[in-house]
Amino acid sequence: MAEIKIELENTDLFVFYGERNSNIDVLEYYFPKLKIIAKGTSITAIGKETDVIEFEKKVNLIAKHIQYYNKLDKSDLEKIIELNDGLTILSKNLILYGLAGKAIKPLTKNQTLIVEQIENNDMVFAVGPAGTGKTYTSVALAVRALKNKEVRRIILTRPAIEAGENIGFLPGDFKEKLDPYMQPLYDGLKDMIHSEKIESYIQKGIIEIAPLGFMRGRTLDEAFVILDEAQNTTVSQMKMFLTRMGKSAKFIINGDVTQVDLPSKIQSGLIHATQILKDVKGIGIVHLDESDVVRHPLVKKILKAYG
Repeated sequence: MAEIKIELENTDLFVFYGERNSNIDVLEYYFPKLKIIAKGTSITAIGKETDVIEFEKKVNLIAKHIQYYNKLDKSDLEKIIELNDGLTILSKNLILYGLAGKAIKPLTKNQTLIVEQIENNDMVFAVGPAGTGKTYTSVALAVRALKNKEVRRIILTRPAIEAGENIGFLPGDFKEKLDPYMQPLYDGLKDMIHSEKIESYIQKGIIEIAPLGFMRGRTLDEAFVILDEAQNTTVSQMKMFLTRMGKSAKFIINGDVTQVDLPSKIQSGLIHATQILKDVKGIGIVHLDESDVVRHPLVKKILKAYG
């Protein structure tokens, strides 16, 4: 008799187990001679050594399929078990598969350029108006890097300034005050990772969502870091943030220079940074415009009207 315990910590358990453990039922059907114990983040198989080895092989293929596609239909599962198949190479223009296998990919030329720039540089500035997909594309790239184990954590940050409002006057504790300002980042994550998994990642520090001031004094190693609403940083704040970059890190800085909420006499750190860093090797700068807007068609017309 042989026994093997397979850890599934890096696999989405909601997808792996299936509704009411339906995927475990399929495994038991194909491996009737094995005693299969699925509990929490591990699955154990007990039985003849050759059967146990084959079971481990199939489970690893299933986990790899889930990592790429973020879904597992019964037909997918049967194909993997019967044919040792089910995984294809991601197409070049695809970033990753989100929840329920939703294909997440750049939708415009400049969104594609963001993807290309982060693959060739460790720091990228994405500058453009609202609705151009800067944040969503950045979050997708961060999740892909985490899934591919290119980084150990994702850090999402933004300055705590928004349209003249001060979060100190909002009700609730600090997290409750901050959450509305981080909602665009949450929205992107929730398209790609189950909500329960996001909360687990936050508790473990794998995903960190914090205001820009919390970056001071830190070195951000092996992290994919996204600074959103960067037009509302001062020059000194931007310098502080950019110099937090540690080894094996990727930084994306997003902002809309037409929506600066700083006092009129204070220069935007985003505008300043893109001017002085435009010729620095290893830094990419992508300028998006109205042609990249992927919201309601009226948004393009509104942006054009406002000039």
